[in-house]
Amino acid sequence: MGGAYWISAFRSLVWNRANKGLGLDFFPKTSKKGSSRLQSSLPRVTRLEAKQSKSRGIRGILSLMETKPKPPWLKIRLPSGATYRRVEVLLHQGRLHTVCQEAHCPNQGRCFSNSTATFLILGERCTRNCGFCAVGHGPQGPPDPDEPRRVAEAARSMGLEYVVVTSVTRDDLPDGGAAHFAKTIREIRAILPQAKVEVLVPDFKGSEESLAKVLEAGPHVLNHNLETVPRLYPRVRPQAHYSRSLGLLQKARALAPGVLTKSGLMLGLGEEPWEVQKVLEDLLENDCRLLTLGQYLSPSKQHLPVERYVPPEEFDSWRETGLEMGFSFVASGPLVRSSYNAAEMYRECRKRG
Repeated sequence: MGGAYWISAFRSLVWNRANKGLGLDFFPKTSKKGSSRLQSSLPRVTRLEAKQSKSRGIRGILSLMETKPKPPWLKIRLPSGATYRRVEVLLHQGRLHTVCQEAHCPNQGRCFSNSTATFLILGERCTRNCGFCAVGHGPQGPPDPDEPRRVAEAARSMGLEYVVVTSVTRDDLPDGGAAHFAKTIREIRAILPQAKVEVLVPDFKGSEESLAKVLEAGPHVLNHNLETVPRLYPRVRPQAHYSRSLGLLQKARALAPGVLTKSGLMLGLGEEPWEVQKVLEDLLENDCRLLTLGQYLSPSKQHLPVERYVPPEEFDSWRETGLEMGFSFVASGPLVRSSYNAAEMYRECRKRG
């Protein structure tokens, strides 16, 4: 049989196994006539894709399954407008990075057009290589000592009243980059004394000393994403540990009771509803009251595939569940990301005490 048949059969096999279908029993019994029906019901594959995938072996063939057509609720408008271009130029001139750009955030156009952004410090490459993340990885130089000042100046130029700062993970640094975080917070608060500062931090390999260094600088919100359910950590976050991430949030509340803690999950990676429910319970038990839930979107065929596109009404249901469980604020939707409506979330939480 031809190459197109084998590609279609392999894709059918993976689809069936992923959806609890017939799996291996289904594969050898497919007739040539049946394979034509299969090919017409699955996404089209070009000859070039087939050739490239065949050259990479079975892994390459299976990678053809990784791109699912996006549902209509995930379609976004292309970025444009004078404000968007102004923010781009400002960041370029300041030699600054944003997670909006590096992580291929679907809300980049919306945020830049509203003159907001999430600053990415400590370089543009991460020392870890998580299966879901678009940020580059590899060796990184020492932190740029002038970067904190440039972040603060950019925040002032953009007229920000709420500044969100995150970073790549820097396991190569003794403190994981905590001192650089602290310096950035202090620079922002010195230049914009009325602004609120939220930091989205890595796990610092569980170091309480590094966490304390960040908290002493006085952020208003400390965010650390659990990202997914414990069962999926070996595949999604192989260099992280669920208990360590949860422990960081608990330590943050103990070290700085006045600082709000926040966390988030991606849905669509293969998690079960009861597993998500358990994670929410764990967060509440560790006094985390701010929650974000969003759809996982695969950055490329080299990253983990989307197992399922979660419909908007399911996100609405999770929002209601989270609030009923005791979260102060839940941002839940297909395009929600860590800093989605972060200022509104902070204000609402403070209003409710």
